[in-house]
Amino acid sequence: MAGFHDIVGHEKIKEHLQKAIESHRVSHAYILSGEAGMGRKTLAKAFAMTLLCEKSDREPCMQCHSCKQILSGNHPDVIWVTHEKPASIGVEDVRRQINDTILIRPYNGSYKIYMVDEAEKMTAQAQNALLKTIEEPPAYAVIILMTTNQEAFLPTIRSRCVQLALRPLKDPVVSEYLTATLDVPENQADIYAAFARGNLGKAIHLAGSEEFALLYREVLTLLKNIKGMEIPMLLDYIRRLQEDNLDLDECLDFMQLWYRDILMFKVTRDINTLIFKDEYSVVSSLCQKSSYEGLETILKAIEKAKVRLDANVNTDLALELMLLTMKEN
Repeated sequence: MAGFHDIVGHEKIKEHLQKAIESHRVSHAYILSGEAGMGRKTLAKAFAMTLLCEKSDREPCMQCHSCKQILSGNHPDVIWVTHEKPASIGVEDVRRQINDTILIRPYNGSYKIYMVDEAEKMTAQAQNALLKTIEEPPAYAVIILMTTNQEAFLPTIRSRCVQLALRPLKDPVVSEYLTATLDVPENQADIYAAFARGNLGKAIHLAGSEEFALLYREVLTLLKNIKGMEIPMLLDYIRRLQEDNLDLDECLDFMQLWYRDILMFKVTRDINTLIFKDEYSVVSSLCQKSSYEGLETILKAIEKAKVRLDANVNTDLALELMLLTMKEN
């Protein structure tokens, strides 16, 4: 478990939470929103640990009795709200775990902290039950709602919470973390960072993913040889990717990065702009054979394929139209 100083990025959110603790102006309810893997739970845990730390109001000391209890997952004043139904947090979950216990004072510290992960799964009835508690909470209560979609909350819930939205990190920050902490080679780290689009958790997952390593090899082989392959052969290749359980959306994301590299190099002639630096000679060659208009057309075709797949249009047809455009341009 990390303290604030161990968390990469999100400086404004960390500063907001630390100042709230130092000035004794902690809100009774917070919404931490962001994609899975961006660090919502890590921030919430650091906040809870610092709130209850016996020695510090800026960083958890990791040594006091309270910190050790949280590190072991046994602090009586930190309650993780659970739910039996995977897809929803029901009204009884909220009543039993929050409303019925919130008037019991903290056992050890000055705060009693309720952590609600996947809070977007709360039903409307559950949110209305929670609303009554948020409107008139005891002074010591802090409710932290962690979510990938804060728009799933009732406006009355949102208006009574401090809303803190996690933003994507800059690619160099993610890349530097991977190289410094996980010893990932720099060129590979740049690819993981670009593919993760500012999501550190996703980048860490990609760095250790055999599935992504397979996707990388197979899709790159396809892109390098697409000009010489007939459409039926291309479709067979895509079907094999699906048989290998590779995510088609991720394959299309990879293709976008590849053609973005070719377009950027055509504009700048600067190897430092490349994500696929190891493929410099191939990118340079394709750059000379492709027009600006052709590359723009390909990128639009990939985006159209994504939209069509999301709309459940026939997969083979959507991919065939995209591959034909890529081959011709």
